[in-house]
Amino acid sequence: MSQSLLKVAVLASGRGSNLAALVAARDAGALPVEMVLVGSDKASAGALRLAEAAHIPTLALNPKDYPDRPSFDRALFAHVAASGTELLVLAGFMRVIDAAVVAQWEGRAINIHPSLLPKYPGLHTHRRCLEAGDTEHGASVHYVTAELDGGPVVAQARIPVGPGDTEASLAERLLAEEHRLLPAVVGAIARGRLRWNGEAMFDGRPVTAPLTLAQLS
Repeated sequence: MSQSLLKVAVLASGRGSNLAALVAARDAGALPVEMVLVGSDKASAGALRLAEAAHIPTLALNPKDYPDRPSFDRALFAHVAASGTELLVLAGFMRVIDAAVVAQWEGRAINIHPSLLPKYPGLHTHRRCLEAGDTEHGASVHYVTAELDGGPVVAQARIPVGPGDTEASLAERLLAEEHRLLPAVVGAIARGRLRWNGEAMFDGRPVTAPLTLAQLS
């Protein structure tokens, strides 16, 4: 029996490097998903060009065309729902989403964030890591809730921080790990290993500590 493909939508505001990693994994046969939509709040986002090249439907909505944030979010997520999306992936989507809208997607939306959450939610994570003198940095994938970068963390990838590291070098090295971590998490969801049942479950057991790439492979 052939495995059915998980319908995935991605929201991104920037160049879309994590989207590119998902597309590459799909094209390599390593990710059993159908990418049904890539949406953005910026018509100029590189992620939309990537999606077009990969023959994925795209959508760009301008927040300035809506009277307030909830109105924009409701419109955007109505398009996501209409696409038949089963899993929504926020991959560099640089907006805080209205709590009432997020609540409708509980357990069906994940986000990748460049820090070892709960450390450094929000912006400038590499700078904050260096300023704190941390010896370790990383990326986290978590389920999306109304709290900014505050939903349950399901997986993390870690890198050491060296004495010569800068924001740019940390960002570059961490991005390579993000490009492994996000497809691994999406793959675990697509294969039914990672599920949401009021809490994150992996292979039938509650996720009590962030999963590693080794566990997800």
